[in-house]
Amino acid sequence: MAEAGASPLAIEVFTRYAQQVADGATGLIPEETIEPITQVDSADEFARTVDPTAAREALSKTVMLKLNGGLGTSMGLDHAKSLIPVRAGHTFLDIICAQVRAAREKYHVRLPLIFMDSFRTQADTLAAIPEDIAVAGLPQDFLQGKEPKLLVDTLEPVSWPADPSLEWCPPGHGDIFTTLFDMGLVDTLLEQGFEYMMTSNADNLGATPSAEIAAWFAASGAPYAPEVCVRTAADRKGGHLARRKSDGRVILRDTAQTPDDQMEYFTDEHRHPFFHTNNLWFNLRALSQLLHETHGLVGLPLIRNRKHVDPTDKTSPEVYQLECAMGAIVASFDGAQPVEVPRSRFLPVKTTNDLLTLRSDAYELTPDAHLALVAPAAPVVDLDKQYFQFVADFDARFPSIPSLKEVRTFTVHGDWHFSGGVAWSGDVLLEGSGSVTAISGMREVLPA
Repeated sequence: MAEAGASPLAIEVFTRYAQQVADGATGLIPEETIEPITQVDSADEFARTVDPTAAREALSKTVMLKLNGGLGTSMGLDHAKSLIPVRAGHTFLDIICAQVRAAREKYHVRLPLIFMDSFRTQADTLAAIPEDIAVAGLPQDFLQGKEPKLLVDTLEPVSWPADPSLEWCPPGHGDIFTTLFDMGLVDTLLEQGFEYMMTSNADNLGATPSAEIAAWFAASGAPYAPEVCVRTAADRKGGHLARRKSDGRVILRDTAQTPDDQMEYFTDEHRHPFFHTNNLWFNLRALSQLLHETHGLVGLPLIRNRKHVDPTDKTSPEVYQLECAMGAIVASFDGAQPVEVPRSRFLPVKTTNDLLTLRSDAYELTPDAHLALVAPAAPVVDLDKQYFQFVADFDARFPSIPSLKEVRTFTVHGDWHFSGGVAWSGDVLLEGSGSVTAISGMREVLPA
């Protein structure tokens, strides 16, 4: 790690997690050790009464930070996932920048946009960021660390001569705190007059700049606030917050931290009624205090992810990727306050199913570059993984997108090609193989 340029702090963090795994730690959080959280504040209720001046003032002190370390390897990508076209050729990054421009113009604020990149995404991202997004005195991005993947059998760093870059992985987005401390970026932001930071995943275009939520956060006085949404049956895999019985602290639990024989509790949307969006709000003074008190070693819970060294080759050796989730920082703050937000603030793209939904006419791109649901409900898409899992295969089969705004479910089994948009309604099931040709789709233009 030192030879690869890792800081002493990054090496210390990895060493601690590696020692935990060697000692038998699994990072699991059993159900009997937590209590569900069933009530939180509603940002929607606050937004109806917020003073516009207070909203603008709060946003003027806010920084947007996008987590942009992912390649989207599960979708067959070898470049930054944020560079996938989402609407009419516009990428995630294009739309994020347009959202920030629109908020800057509407509220007359600086609103910096900073990307946290990984060693796999930095070059592509920096080449694509428009020059007008930069804010004087602040970086456009910063680089999170990297760490070795460990062989499951021996816990030794894996060797993979076929592609040595696959011997390494980003250490999860919880690495943000190590990197922020190493850079001194939080203190730089404070010196420039910023007080709040909102972080979110680059593949979630619902996490738009919000003056109303910024005003709620400022008024709350909380050091930290994660956005949560009401869970449905479609959200059973998403992480959730809970209260730890041993000390009453709010914690985050992800799928990989749940014992296999307790997944029924984890996936029960009635028992755990809110899911964690990874849209997070930080009071920068509180974050600075925490980082300095811990010297950057905030001690987030271990996530031990079992993978193959080459994600595209299931015969390659199994490895552990030692990660931590940035949302787990909730347990480090006294007075952390979750806030319920509309489902429109959570539109992640994890699979080509999600990509098809956002590319379809079930959503439209508004003048301020928000993706607005125009269908009665978002269609539930299920595409055959054999033919549609990878973006290249998906694009080859969807040169144009069918109309889904009247569709409840859209299920494709087999090898189908769509050379035009066709208007369906209700529940659609295609089996076997074939092609569909009809009207072309709509053209959209991002705001200047």
